[in-house]
Amino acid sequence: MSRYRGPKLRITRRLGTLPGLTQKLSKKKGKPGQHGNTGDNNKKITEYCLRLEEKQKLKFNYGLTESQLYRYIKEARRRKGVTGLILLQLLEMRLDTICFALGFAPTIASARQLVNHGHITVNGNVVSIPSFQCRLNDIIGVKPKTISINLIKNNLKNSRLLDRPTHLNFDSSNLEAKVMNYSDRNELLVQLNELLVIEYYSRR
Repeated sequence: MSRYRGPKLRITRRLGTLPGLTQKLSKKKGKPGQHGNTGDNNKKITEYCLRLEEKQKLKFNYGLTESQLYRYIKEARRRKGVTGLILLQLLEMRLDTICFALGFAPTIASARQLVNHGHITVNGNVVSIPSFQCRLNDIIGVKPKTISINLIKNNLKNSRLLDRPTHLNFDSSNLEAKVMNYSDRNELLVQLNELLVIEYYSRR
């Protein structure tokens, strides 16, 4: 399955707020589709449905394909520690996710485009791979060109993020940030239960 390029508000109406997907809010109430506004609250929700929705939240918020998410699941299982927490840390250490958390772009999709177009540097070297895994003490910066600097400054002015994550030390004068630690679970902008995502893939 390719990356989702359809209506984003339709997804947020079904799954809830997904800051990485879009900052817009829908004027419509209820879930999308023919039965979205029927008001049938007595319909039983299966365990599979709950797990599927949590998996979809993760997938759409971070802009991942099914195969990409499954690779992250396998990597999280391979490492020692709590699998769900490791999975979230792997996703939060992606270069496009860090650029979004710093306010360099309004969404993760926009941050992915910034990285693809060569506006972002890691330790002084231009990196054009959005899934690049940043490490501790890496310096995330902006390419020293007028176009890149003006683009990032404009996005920072219009950023809706109130606070930056504590694991990133941002220097606004140089437009640089240092990765100080792994992300804190409590600072994630998207509300989800990562254990249900692990359970969803447990039979694969």
